Amino acid sequence: MAYKFYKDNRQFIKALEANNDLVTIAQEVDWDLEMGAIVRRVCEKKSASPYFKKIKDYPGFEALGAPLATYKRLAIAMGMKPDASVPEISDEYVKRTTSEPVKPAILDKKKAPCKENVWVGKDADLFKLPGPMVHDGDGGRYLATWHFVISRDPETQAINWGMYRQMVFDEKTMVGPVLPFSDMGKMFYGKYVPKNRPMPFATVIGCDPLSGVAACAPSPIPEDEFTGMLMGTPVELVKCETNDLYVPAHAEIIIEGEVIPGIQIDEAPFGEYTGYRTSPREPRTVYRISAITFRNNPIITVSNMGVPTDEGQLLRSFSLGLEMRKLLESQGIPITGVYMLPESTHHLVVVGVRPAYSGIASQIANLVFGSKLSPWFSMVVVVDNDTDIYNKDEVIHALCTKCHPIRGIRKYEQAPGTPLYPFADPDERKWSRGSQVLFDCTFPLDWPKSDLPIKVSFNNVYPKEIQEKVLKNWKSYGFKD
Repeated sequence: MAYKFYKDNRQFIKALEANNDLVTIAQEVDWDLEMGAIVRRVCEKKSASPYFKKIKDYPGFEALGAPLATYKRLAIAMGMKPDASVPEISDEYVKRTTSEPVKPAILDKKKAPCKENVWVGKDADLFKLPGPMVHDGDGGRYLATWHFVISRDPETQAINWGMYRQMVFDEKTMVGPVLPFSDMGKMFYGKYVPKNRPMPFATVIGCDPLSGVAACAPSPIPEDEFTGMLMGTPVELVKCETNDLYVPAHAEIIIEGEVIPGIQIDEAPFGEYTGYRTSPREPRTVYRISAITFRNNPIITVSNMGVPTDEGQLLRSFSLGLEMRKLLESQGIPITGVYMLPESTHHLVVVGVRPAYSGIASQIANLVFGSKLSPWFSMVVVVDNDTDIYNKDEVIHALCTKCHPIRGIRKYEQAPGTPLYPFADPDERKWSRGSQVLFDCTFPLDWPKSDLPIKVSFNNVYPKEIQEKVLKNWKSYGFKD
């Protein structure tokens, strides 16, 4: 079944405009900080996505900022109503991503818009592209902030699409962190580096929105097939010019090349998804480019990591939380839902559960902290089915009233972590070590029912007929909400 989807970034821009979620900026905007500052303020104010028509020094190029920084834009990208709730979007995502994988369709190069312009050899120059200086204090210009990098396992031929930031070093070189526990890191450091073999890569900038969603999701299958599941129809790919990788045919810009083993170049600092500048300037992974292909009048996509929420936090939280939901449901845990708050920079996951037996919160924590995704989050809050996991007020209330300060908190030390945690000390960052914690916000099952505190809320302490009467007369009382 094909769902409503947008074949490219340009159709998505028109959809944003039709839903009053786009601001077209006709005046010239400077790539040096001004564009980044606009996108950052848009993220913090949850404003409409900015569409830059003129970029200083780069005639013919345009840019779309904060393309998927809100749930409204995610709903539009999924072909749903713009006012769809987070639970509705979540259920639709789970429904699509538990269907059969959809293999991609391969296009002839003559039919692929991303091949309208081809630069190879000496013509492939990164300085010809409008890479922005995103934040003041960044270590350089970051051309790739909302993008993905394609790589392939040399043994299994498995494809990975992942979001790994890339700073422009010179006209032929980009550099950025590739963590060893990431999918691309395991390929590069585990299989290419030991043999001193360069790894082919392709960076995709300005893809269709669902390919972007798939690239930042923890997909158990190749992301091109995962994109097909989200679309309900095959994503269209085309072969690169200088290697054997396949890229989305309708993307705005493709950068091809090799990841070089045995060489590192200083990269960072950079404003991180955690809302802090945590990465020191140090040697990191090197990308050497061989070709650039792009559409006529290409539109780069610009995200701006910082204080929540932006694309990285929202989509990573969304997809990570739902992978935890699938995991727990597969184990038969009686959960009511899983939600990872974007404001937590995907460090906190809230699990709703029907407390069917003692120790269920610990079992949940053991399962999620034992998964391959656990380095990306450090806190699990388990609440009972009386708490709406999507309501921050209710979650905070449960955390502060149901979690015992001693027996309700369980620590997990010497856990895997990411060096990007702001709270990590220098040694923990160096070795990617972390700590994790469970907050059990369920009342013990052995308490007598007569001793259980009664929640005092509109839905809980009034007879149903009184609730219905008040709701029926709410507007006649004079309330406008």
